[in-house]
Amino acid sequence: MFLIDQWVEKHIKEAQENGEFDNLPGSGQPLILDDDSGVPEELRTAYRILKNAGYLPPELQDRKEAIELDHMLTVLTRDDPQFSIIEKRLKVLQLRLQQSGMDTDFLNGQYKEALKNKFRGK
Repeated sequence: MFLIDQWVEKHIKEAQENGEFDNLPGSGQPLILDDDSGVPEELRTAYRILKNAGYLPPELQDRKEAIELDHMLTVLTRDDPQFSIIEKRLKVLQLRLQQSGMDTDFLNGQYKEALKNKFRGK
């Protein structure tokens, strides 16, 4: 164990003995931990810091924008002037996601239909 780890453990133990952790919000509740098993160990801390600061990796940002645009297309009518602009942007994002190796079936509703069929027992 590194010296810093020993020092941190000592301070945590002292704080526990002094009762400094007794009245914290959420005390006694289970922790909700993120599943970061798909992230390489050396990148987990950096990804967590970025996530807590509100940043997403570019692929996930593109995916989020694509989902929002897809939803907007379901709300707009084809004769709306914004429809063609949004549709073009969505196609660009879909190509970018496919080039990065990400599956874009979530935009075609195939995933939703597969889930419905699974729950129906088909």
